Amino acid sequence: MIYLDNSATTKPAPEVVEAMTAVLTEDFGNPSTLYSLGLSAEKLMKAARSSVAKSIGASDQEVYFTSGGTESDNAAIFGAWEARKKQGKRIITTAVEHPAVLKCFEALKAKGADVVILPVDADCAISPDDLKEALTEDTILVSVMRVNNETGAIFPLPDIAQILSAFAKEKGIAKPLFHADCVQSYGKMRTDVSMLGVDMLSISGHKVHGPKGIGALYVKSGVHIPALIYGGGQEKGLRSGTENMPGIVGLGAAAQLITPGPFEVSHYLKDLITGSIPDVKVNSPENGCSSVLNISFLGCRAEVLLHQLEQDGIYVSTGSACSSKSKGSHVLTAMGLKPEEIEGALRFSFNRQNTKEEMETAAERLRYYVESQRKLRSAFRKR
Repeated sequence: MIYLDNSATTKPAPEVVEAMTAVLTEDFGNPSTLYSLGLSAEKLMKAARSSVAKSIGASDQEVYFTSGGTESDNAAIFGAWEARKKQGKRIITTAVEHPAVLKCFEALKAKGADVVILPVDADCAISPDDLKEALTEDTILVSVMRVNNETGAIFPLPDIAQILSAFAKEKGIAKPLFHADCVQSYGKMRTDVSMLGVDMLSISGHKVHGPKGIGALYVKSGVHIPALIYGGGQEKGLRSGTENMPGIVGLGAAAQLITPGPFEVSHYLKDLITGSIPDVKVNSPENGCSSVLNISFLGCRAEVLLHQLEQDGIYVSTGSACSSKSKGSHVLTAMGLKPEEIEGALRFSFNRQNTKEEMETAAERLRYYVESQRKLRSAFRKR
């Protein structure tokens, strides 16, 4: 198997599985109980929280466990709205965010929010001038992803943070809350909340060789958002309910394994494809995160290529797994790609275990299927 869909999910690391198994079979106590089994679980939870906090340069008190990136995004966005809606109604995001963000903005628009969606250019980048023009004194939230899940485009969060701070200082008002969906950048790039300048940040376990069903939300000290789920007061009152201990411990173990840095196989695969297959268009920006590579194969249907590669045990995707059943990519559409370019776009996403030999096999099989599909479509058009 050659697995090149790591932006959708990753294979849990052996260390993660081992840690989770121990919790399921031995340290299975409820961390809210007072006897030794519960205290042992509580100790494991504290250690996991510390590992996650350390991996993003935060304090333990600023990290809240959630069910994943989607819940973290929802908690941050709806929480910011509830906390600040008396101060203003404007909220700002980009046209290429994950649905976990865009759907929240859509829902808040129905509740009376003044929603601004910033456009992107052909490189999947927003204009600083567009952001500055969108800011008003009643802006309460800006939410911008760090790495786009379809193209790997990197958004300049520190620069955005400076724009927000400068605007607030100039107007003599409170700075809009700044949230970043870092699900695709966490574990691939250095993630430090101070460096990024964010107030809230979302991550997900299953994107970094941890388990599914667990994530975390960073909330900067001094920033207050209302409770997401009411009950027994777990997660410092933000998210009540008995903690998902296997997931939490698994995320903590995954956080300890993180080794940020470029994925060399991404550039290798790109060179192999562009050097051996004509009429392709690389949609990922040259200076993007190398964990994601998006390429359009003109004259082909990406969905057909996906299933042909699957027959050879090669797994790729046509875009975000969370919206794979929808028609067309909202990201590539926002970038101005033509319908035929969107129809032929495949996303390759990588892990640290991928090898150059795997890339050579994938490129060779891809070349064969692209040639076959183009010949078939050409013959059909001539009939």
